[in-house]
Amino acid sequence: MTKVRSDVHSSRRKSRKEHFSAGSNARRVRMSAPLSKELREKHNVRSMPIRKDDEVVIQRGNNKGREGKVTSVYRLKYVVHIERVTREKSNGQSVPIGIAPSKVLITKLKLDKDREGILERKGQGLEKARKRKEQA
Repeated sequence: MTKVRSDVHSSRRKSRKEHFSAGSNARRVRMSAPLSKELREKHNVRSMPIRKDDEVVIQRGNNKGREGKVTSVYRLKYVVHIERVTREKSNGQSVPIGIAPSKVLITKLKLDKDREGILERKGQGLEKARKRKEQA
């Protein structure tokens, strides 16, 4: 079987190198999170790159079901920090827990002009793909 995409390596070593040495713009796309059912139906988009001030629900782990606003997107570590999702250090200091963006569900988007454009563009692409599938 031949490779489907020439820009993606099938080698584990090269894939890991690409992942961990990726630039900030590539990390932004990789740090996408699925949208809630309501948002998915409204915008006709399955997932979006996560952003500060989005409201999310944690889907996996010890904090499953907890809701909050994204306080920071830590691209270097591929994690997001969420409001009130913290742990106590031994000295009593409170520190945020890093959550993988794929393990949260976006319930409310912080929309601006750029983000609305992205939603519009992605939604149109999905509609075209559905039409092609129906014709086939």
